[in-house]
Amino acid sequence: MGFRTARSAAPLSKILLIASLEAKAIESQADRLDGVHAALIRFSGAALTAKLTQTITSSLPDIPWGFYLEDDVGKKMETLAKAGADFVVFPAASPVSITPGDDKTGRVLQVESSMDDGLLRAVNNMPVDAVLVADAYEDGGSLVWHELMIYQHLSNIINKPLIVPVPVSLAEVELKALWEAGVDGVLIEPADAGADGLKTLRKAIDNLPPRSARKRGKAEALLPRLPGEAPPDEEEDE
Repeated sequence: MGFRTARSAAPLSKILLIASLEAKAIESQADRLDGVHAALIRFSGAALTAKLTQTITSSLPDIPWGFYLEDDVGKKMETLAKAGADFVVFPAASPVSITPGDDKTGRVLQVESSMDDGLLRAVNNMPVDAVLVADAYEDGGSLVWHELMIYQHLSNIINKPLIVPVPVSLAEVELKALWEAGVDGVLIEPADAGADGLKTLRKAIDNLPPRSARKRGKAEALLPRLPGEAPPDEEEDE
């Protein structure tokens, strides 16, 4: 997904655009995914058959894809990994034993914004590549200052790339506010988008200005550095 410093550096958009979709609807929605950087697949009520696995791999040939680790998906981990899954998203309450232990599959930890600050800081030392915030944005609503404060607070505490779910109708000014608050990726539902919904959002992402200098430390420390970009100066501990 581009969250690992070990991977080769490549030009990145300002915010990663990630589509969330149900496995049983992937074939019908695949043509709406132009412009997204990755796809997150949910298996709610869908059995993982050989046919479905083939549908996933053939529908997403050019973008990284992963799956949400629900209760019944743990047993299918090996199958999905062999099928080419690039990452897995799992809630903090999921068993450690069923999450991937190799370095090939990216790990995205889902957290609640209401968690104690001490627990959130502990994420910085956990073997995960990014963090997904589960509950801050109100479905279908406009971004309000309280939500923006939550994201800024999480960005201040967590030094992993931060992903948040947003409506596809997100306004450009809201997108810029999230970027400045330290959000590194947005998760959207393509089923809610019109014919040009995702393309409009991707265009807004590509038009984002560089993040303010005071905001850049976390992203540059974790995301692959752009070619030719000098590393930030390190400050000595007091």
